[in-house]
Amino acid sequence: MLCSRSNRVFLLICILSSLLLVAAGISITTGKTDNNQEEEWGRTSVEGRFMAEESGENSSLVLAAKRTKRKDPTENFKLYTGGWNISNSHYIFSVAYTALPFAVIAGVWFVFFGLSLSLICFCYCCCARQPYGYSRIAYALSLILLISFTIAAIVGCVFLYTGQGKFHASTTDTLDYVVRQANFTSENLRNVSDYLNAAEKVDVQSLVLPGDVLTKINDIQRKINSSATTLSVKTMENQDKIQSVLNNMRLALILIAAVMLFLAFIGFLLSIFGLQCLVYTLVILGWILVTGTFILCGVFLILHNVVGDTCVAMDQWVQHPTAHTALDDILPCVDNATARETLTQTKLVTYQLVNLLDSAINTMTNRNFPPQARPFYYNQSGPLMPLLCNPFNADLSDHQCQPGEVHLSNATEVWKNYTCQIITVGTCSTQGRMTPKLYTQMAAAVNVSYGLYKYGPFLADLRGCNFVRSTFTDIERDHCPGLKRYTRWIYVGLMLVSTAVMLSLVFWVIYARERRHRVYTKDYIATHSEAPRDKGPE
Repeated sequence: MLCSRSNRVFLLICILSSLLLVAAGISITTGKTDNNQEEEWGRTSVEGRFMAEESGENSSLVLAAKRTKRKDPTENFKLYTGGWNISNSHYIFSVAYTALPFAVIAGVWFVFFGLSLSLICFCYCCCARQPYGYSRIAYALSLILLISFTIAAIVGCVFLYTGQGKFHASTTDTLDYVVRQANFTSENLRNVSDYLNAAEKVDVQSLVLPGDVLTKINDIQRKINSSATTLSVKTMENQDKIQSVLNNMRLALILIAAVMLFLAFIGFLLSIFGLQCLVYTLVILGWILVTGTFILCGVFLILHNVVGDTCVAMDQWVQHPTAHTALDDILPCVDNATARETLTQTKLVTYQLVNLLDSAINTMTNRNFPPQARPFYYNQSGPLMPLLCNPFNADLSDHQCQPGEVHLSNATEVWKNYTCQIITVGTCSTQGRMTPKLYTQMAAAVNVSYGLYKYGPFLADLRGCNFVRSTFTDIERDHCPGLKRYTRWIYVGLMLVSTAVMLSLVFWVIYARERRHRVYTKDYIATHSEAPRDKGPE
């Protein structure tokens, strides 16, 4: 009788403790969201931005300062004030501390339910079974609740599976976008390097760039190629690391959803059919799995907070794109000095090439030399060629084209009309100011000049790190809402699955007990109701 009462007491305690754990989890996760939703989940304004120190372009910006003010267990639970920095251990510990409630719930559940199961099993095995009855209300109620929690577990598994799929797709799209932006920038830098390399080889009738310009071209090419390689390699390395984590995380979530769904469904069937031994085996397995799932709830709560912090950090960095921050580890800016020097050298090379071409026009193509003046004489004749408009002044400031000058964009088409035909080698046989060979040389120089000129705006943006600012702006606007929404789906799905399976475990035991009582009572009634009939009338 004592053991029977103990069973009832411990089953009641299990129910109450489970409900208390659920209530605690809900109050912890939703209470903060209700009270500090803007602070904890979705703040995207820049009101909390401030500069920790300012020293020109190398100033250090504290990102997401207000949002990341959390207790740091490694600093005697003082508030962490270092802002978003994924490589800072204090930031990691402070954001991990937000998952402490789930760890506590997991620990309490593991210890308390384990002790309860042990005591119930001890009483069941060591105490003699006493006759007992059963309550129809308790039997029906336990069955209804068991069905309800099983359905809730199935819904949670579906929610979890859907959330992980959308989160994986959204994160992959974000990573691909970052890599595309980095590759686009690297490719443009290499194109600039190729144009500079072509400028070194420009030769218009033995007219070449000055030696000091060629030396500077060699120096800047090395820096450009180094910056392009660093940008693409670092971005690809980050993508590979993050993608590997995402793939492993996706596999783990799919397995968890499948195992918990299988556990809930099989446990329900075994309880319905009264296979008590198998039910208790599944209860032990579920007891461990629920503990692990609660811990995973905390892990994904951490991930959710980190994603939110990162999005706010990106939004704030956009306001200070030249500040050195931890976001450099995601998508680094090209070195400012290299970008500035590259822009200057491309302007200088363009200026020098245009001067070289105009010099060739003034001293050779537009002059009528006597036949004795070879190689400058090739029977040039006809209307004079227009000069090429230089887009820059000597100080590399912008220059306005003068009437009669041709622009870099259409110079080759205009000059083509001044090309003569060759019958005798090296001598024009028709009217024209250039031989086809000379036109080819000048057209090549124009193409190089125009190519460098076209990349001017790109290099100007590169100097201001505008490509990174544009990338982060797009991520914060287009990708962050989905990332935050789907991480929330995942940890809410995990919490729903954990809670539903946790309560299902309790009601597996309760329903199995009530079903056993019901069968015993029916057998007992059937046996005792037949006894008087066997005696018959005396």
